[in-house]
Amino acid sequence: MTLHPAPLISGKTLPLARDLAAHGDRTALITSGGEISYRQLAGRVADTALRLGTGRRLVLLPGANTVEAVVVLLAALTAGHPVLLVPGDHPEAVEALTVAYNPDVVVRPGPAGWRIEERRAGSAHVLHPDLAMLLSTSGSTGSPKLVRLSYENLQANAESIATYLGIRDTDRAATTLPMHYCYGLSVVHSHLLRGAGLVLTDLSVADTCFWDLFRAARGTAFAGVPYTFDLLDRVDFAGMDLPHLRYVTQAGGRLAPDRVVRYAELGQRRGWDLVVMYGQTEATARMAYLPPELAAAHPEAIGVPVPGGSFTLEPVEEAAEEGVGELVYDGPNVMLGYARTPDDLALGRTVDTLRTGDLARRTEEGLYEIVGRRSRFLKILGLRIDPQQVEAVLERHGLSALCAGDDERLVLAVVGRPGEDVRRIRRLVVDECGLPARAVRVHLLPDLPRLPSGKPDYAAVRSLDRTADRTLVDDGDGEDLCALYARILDRPDVTPDSTFVGLGGDSLSYVEMSLRLEQRLGHLPASWHTTPIRSLRSPEPKPPSRIRALETSVALRAVAIVCIVGSHIRLFEIRGGAHLLLAVAGFNFARFLLTSAERRERVRRTGRSIARIALPCMAWTAFALLIGADYDLSNVLLLHNALFPQDMGPGIHLWFVEALVYILLAILALLAIPAVDRAERRFPYGLPLALVAIGLLTRYELVGLPDRSQITDAVTVFWLFALGWAAAKARTTPHRLLVTLAALSTVPGFFPGEPRREAFVVIGFVLLVWFPTLPSNPRVNQVAGLLAASSLSIYLTHWQIYPILDDVSEPLSLVAAVLFGIGYAKGTELLLRKLPPLSRLVPVRPGLPGSHGKTT
Repeated sequence: MTLHPAPLISGKTLPLARDLAAHGDRTALITSGGEISYRQLAGRVADTALRLGTGRRLVLLPGANTVEAVVVLLAALTAGHPVLLVPGDHPEAVEALTVAYNPDVVVRPGPAGWRIEERRAGSAHVLHPDLAMLLSTSGSTGSPKLVRLSYENLQANAESIATYLGIRDTDRAATTLPMHYCYGLSVVHSHLLRGAGLVLTDLSVADTCFWDLFRAARGTAFAGVPYTFDLLDRVDFAGMDLPHLRYVTQAGGRLAPDRVVRYAELGQRRGWDLVVMYGQTEATARMAYLPPELAAAHPEAIGVPVPGGSFTLEPVEEAAEEGVGELVYDGPNVMLGYARTPDDLALGRTVDTLRTGDLARRTEEGLYEIVGRRSRFLKILGLRIDPQQVEAVLERHGLSALCAGDDERLVLAVVGRPGEDVRRIRRLVVDECGLPARAVRVHLLPDLPRLPSGKPDYAAVRSLDRTADRTLVDDGDGEDLCALYARILDRPDVTPDSTFVGLGGDSLSYVEMSLRLEQRLGHLPASWHTTPIRSLRSPEPKPPSRIRALETSVALRAVAIVCIVGSHIRLFEIRGGAHLLLAVAGFNFARFLLTSAERRERVRRTGRSIARIALPCMAWTAFALLIGADYDLSNVLLLHNALFPQDMGPGIHLWFVEALVYILLAILALLAIPAVDRAERRFPYGLPLALVAIGLLTRYELVGLPDRSQITDAVTVFWLFALGWAAAKARTTPHRLLVTLAALSTVPGFFPGEPRREAFVVIGFVLLVWFPTLPSNPRVNQVAGLLAASSLSIYLTHWQIYPILDDVSEPLSLVAAVLFGIGYAKGTELLLRKLPPLSRLVPVRPGLPGSHGKTT
């Protein structure tokens, strides 16, 4: 027998909470620990309602996707106690609202279960009979301004949603959103209304365990805000097998039209519906929905009013086109009004219709579209700016952005693709708004700032400029680190939250940046290239020391180019530099190009890196051909190794560059395949190891490749590149031991009769794997930095320079070749800096990304 609490004087309770037992033994709640039936849930709710008592009191409840929180919520609504639902994951908000509203009962989670703390026997407040719930408005977590909702609001909203979604008692919806958020709460209420099941979890859709639970529970539905769909893209939701999924709902902000189309079409192929919805906390949750069959054809629309609701468009001055007005909603789910102090809890209805603040139009098909937002209009330098329109303009150019500002400037947070042309973004906004460029601030970020609910955090966007102004870091020469990064990387959009890799840095600029940082900070922090600028700090003062650190990859590049040129002059014989640098190339490829950026961006950056290798080589080779060098067109086009693999004359001089370009082109083609891209992200160490194994088939001639030169052909040296890649992804000692063992096992025998050459490669590789830096001093660092940064120029030009003085003095010819290459590199860099921005879409700053040199 199910017990029910005694009726209150007002007699008002929430029917969907009161009638739980009517659904009998159907499953109500599913967790990783088991299931609870409606009959069992009704019993627990009744017991908790008795503990809360029959005298109306204000109950503060932290919203959480747990059985205990659901039970307390339903118990309070069953017994007629108004619930102040606060964020369960935001202690500051809980404290602020406790102080502001002085609740009579506070429910807190504890190690032994949820505790009900009665602060007084009666109530300190006058509570209106219709008042059922208090919720924070969207984006105002912890603010004393709350939305007052009635029992009718909650019931009508649940019935409306259950109707247009066609919720069945066999459905099982996952709680992908927090319960204190009106969208997440509406999922709970609408499914309990129909006797459906709730899969209670606070796991993210990015978590594999979430999908394990969803499948095990035979989940049929889940809800998402726009950010949820970002996460779904990252976990390859399109490739998941979800046999019971019936529908996916979306609300909490505008989803880009192209993504609406993509997910609607995916649902059509997979047998589930995408239901785009529109709402506000002030309407309890929902005001409109887009029928799923119309989503692909009308992705910009919010749809039609929910059952029981209606829209009107009221004319406004700021409407820029005919037929546009402020969207006003009327329906039984419109709030009672706002509460700003405890005295407002005694108020009845103060609002009859809801002015949404959104500008909208009605299409010929009867669908409503949002075109702007009244309350977000800004007036900057006398110009009226619609931030939502700015966001839409950038979206049309493939950019995800949030726009905010004040009276002086427009602030943009843009999902930053490394190497993104910030000036181009600023120009798009300037052309759209008519603002001067100085009034538009663009900040590239890896992700857009979000509130706990997943909605845009515009306050965080506005604070970006203030944060940047406060946290500039002095570099010791009067130049802050942000300015240093901006100068070396030629990026005007550097902020204290930027990282070297995130700004598109590669091994060319890595050399100069690492030396400058080591000089400034007195040490080179581990993983500095992925550390935000704000976190780069000088250590505690120590006694002066001449000992400095030098990046091992920089040292290897510097030593290798000297050994290469010296060996060609025959001043000494230290060979193996080019093959070692293939491993360094793989190492730096993994560090600088295999970032967390999306697949297309990684492919774009790899292509850009290839261009930075190939174009300087082709340009110098063409010049050398004109002045009489023994090259031909195959050398200029970097095709000599492919067309004439057995030719060991002057044409083979560029074999290393050709091999590296071929390898990078093959990797680019692989990473362009979505399945390979996903495999690399999931198995960052395993994939390059698999490529090492494939490369060893040609290294040991297990795959027949007739008429190839073993040590100079891309297919036979590829394993070294892959081995360096694996070394960069080795995060544990066993991983490092494995790649070291692989090098020790496979390099010997590759150069028959040349054990010193093999030792040179192995020793260099071991240093690269086990020693991130080497002890040095400032003077050595400067020289090594110059050599490493200019190594491509030295390599390209030394063939034509050293013969000029070779008969006079071999040491002098080495010095001349090196100095000429450094001068050529510096001159080319200065020339490129003077060119207009468009000419640098594919920069060709001299230097190879982690791999320079050649040995014959």
